[in-house]
Amino acid sequence: MVAGGGSAGGLGDTVEEGRVGDMGSSGAGGSSVGRVVRAPFEGRTWREFGYLMLGLPLSTLYFSLAITGVSLGAGLLVTFLGVPVLAGVLAMCRGFGRVERARVRGMLGHDIAEPAPIRAAKDGAIARMAALLKSGSAWRHALYSVIHFPWAVFAFCVALTFWAYGWAMLLYPLWFWVFPAFTDQPGLQLFQNGDSYTFYLDSPLAIVATCATGLALTLATPWVVRALTTVDRVLVSGLLGPSRLANRVSELESDRGVMVDTAAADLRRIERDLHDGAQARLVALAMDLGLAKEKLAQDPRAAARMVDEAHGEVKIALQELRDLARGIHPAVLTDRGLDAALSSVASRCAVPVRVAVDLPSRPAAAIEGIAYFTVSELLQNVSKHAGARTAGVDVWKSGERLLIQVADDGVGGAGAGAVAGSGLAGLAERLDAVDGVLVVDSPVGGGTTVTAELPWRTAA
Repeated sequence: MVAGGGSAGGLGDTVEEGRVGDMGSSGAGGSSVGRVVRAPFEGRTWREFGYLMLGLPLSTLYFSLAITGVSLGAGLLVTFLGVPVLAGVLAMCRGFGRVERARVRGMLGHDIAEPAPIRAAKDGAIARMAALLKSGSAWRHALYSVIHFPWAVFAFCVALTFWAYGWAMLLYPLWFWVFPAFTDQPGLQLFQNGDSYTFYLDSPLAIVATCATGLALTLATPWVVRALTTVDRVLVSGLLGPSRLANRVSELESDRGVMVDTAAADLRRIERDLHDGAQARLVALAMDLGLAKEKLAQDPRAAARMVDEAHGEVKIALQELRDLARGIHPAVLTDRGLDAALSSVASRCAVPVRVAVDLPSRPAAAIEGIAYFTVSELLQNVSKHAGARTAGVDVWKSGERLLIQVADDGVGGAGAGAVAGSGLAGLAERLDAVDGVLVVDSPVGGGTTVTAELPWRTAA
């Protein structure tokens, strides 16, 4: 493979790949130490700590009401009364879910989508209760109300212990005087072995060691709290958000919209190319032939020149139609597959292009077509924007995925100039519509490498 860069500067248009710039810019150890020192005083840390402290009383309420309601409803199922009780409990648990999503959004800064509303098949209280009882989302809310309680107890105790002991030990030099002033002890009693030995934190060395231990705990507490709230984020996202099926349906609806828009844009492009290109040329050709026909009897030589010019126009029109047909779906792709079709595209590139296709068989026609047009668009960008001397195209199969890599040795630096809606942004949307992925890498001065990944489907 050609190791290059890969996003916009080398390939002109691109989609901004989410490199973690802030991590890179934070540099070496200096700013990492600064982050650790600032963490105990940051608003985020206090919000996360407050989230864990508030979680225990709320979770206790959720657990008590959910367990009581489900137990009562299950016990009453021998009569019809159990059905409305269970339905009411599930509706109540969905209300708990709204509170928790709002809490996560406001205190943890993590936005979780609302689950799909529960729709009854028809009007009426019975239908609404049946819809609630059949709703997987409602039962997940009830499950959250139960299983979050033991986790909330654990998180509350761990966070409070770290926080209280850390700050108490860190500030010990400021308050240890309380013991000799108001008690008979010289300092905080740490250990006692009957009446024979008692260890107090009263010496300068013990006070410094206590303060150092408190500092370590205080600096570690924000990261412990962050880890605990990460588990809460996972629980809320998994149980109180939309289901995977609902997310997938939403994804497919969005992808379908992208495909429809892409198809409409392609049709408009074809119509524009026909109208402005071959159609206009053929209209002019018909007019020239009409004039030649009129001059045939009066001035045969002039008519012959006009026919000769018309013959040249016919050749140009035919070439434009061939180019247009190739842009819709090239015949060489249908007849000979990706290897020959990509070699044909590479031969028209402004720089020398090496093509290597290693596939055990031909993929499905739709995947083959998307792969062809992906490489075609990337090579066009290489020709126009990369400033490259050479480029390479590699196509291979890995597992159940078709991988395409287009690399050049151009100027790179694509990420800095990437803008939404640019050429490769549109290409990324097209790939995403078929569960594909576009990865772009383009260090400044290091060339550009774009890797596309498509699902593999064998041709029928």
